[in-house]
Amino acid sequence: MQRWIMTALSAALIALGTFSSESRAETVGVVASIAPLHSLVARVMEGRGTPTLLLPPGASPHDNALRPSDAAALADAGLVIWMGPAIEPWLERPITALARNATVLRLNRTEGLTRLDLREGAAFEAEDKGDDDQEDGDEAHQDETDPHLWLDPRNAALWLDEIARALAKLDPDSADTYMANAEAGRTELAALEARIEARVAPLRGRPFIVLHDAFHYFEDRFDIEAAGALALSDARPPGPARVAQIRDRLRQGDIRCIFREPQGNAKLAERVARDAGVEIGVLDPLGAALAPGPALYPALIEGLADGLAACLNPL
Repeated sequence: MQRWIMTALSAALIALGTFSSESRAETVGVVASIAPLHSLVARVMEGRGTPTLLLPPGASPHDNALRPSDAAALADAGLVIWMGPAIEPWLERPITALARNATVLRLNRTEGLTRLDLREGAAFEAEDKGDDDQEDGDEAHQDETDPHLWLDPRNAALWLDEIARALAKLDPDSADTYMANAEAGRTELAALEARIEARVAPLRGRPFIVLHDAFHYFEDRFDIEAAGALALSDARPPGPARVAQIRDRLRQGDIRCIFREPQGNAKLAERVARDAGVEIGVLDPLGAALAPGPALYPALIEGLADGLAACLNPL
């Protein structure tokens, strides 16, 4: 009887709209796909609720099986935030099928983003500059765009505002908090960018190889360029010809490091590094070892700089 009374009282309070704004934010149901995006959403929501993270830490965003709890979260969501099918092809159909009552925010369509074209070939001959503020809806062009947009902190700063506006529409009583959190987050990202700039400046001019071409946005923002990638995508293992191209590039003798990833084929990177007599380092584009939450995104970007420095710094 006591449990029934408490349940009825809670339902009445919801109906009357007398719950706190924090409780209302929780009932909105906010779902974010990958840990870096989840971190930005959590920063905007601080003090008003906690988003649900779909992709388990350490999993590849290219291929994932939806858990029952994930399906329930999507079905109950008021807001779903994801990058788009280029990086998360497995999520497109579940969003369409399950998140029918949700606002869906696809962040790769945000206006003003720095966008870089996909690099071709195993060895990168020259940096390919992309377009800022690509026209939304230009799907043919987006198919040619590197989808790892979150690794540029300036793109992340734009998303903070997008996320805050979407949340404010669903929870207008907390709009001021969302906007203030987004503004504070942008200030934090500007300071982060300055720290990373100082950290990587001594590393410029020291070429390296990555396991797959995931870090172009970080490289472009901080002017530190990879010399090549063993794979174009972690969803597509490299063929013998591509591996041979990397081995040819390594024979030039100026490569100090090959970087593997927690989500990728570490054995391949380690074997190529061992055969070439170069160091093996680790770069993580998703924050596999980091605790989800507001602190993950800055720690992820700091971790890239630390990983580069650990392998590329002179002995």
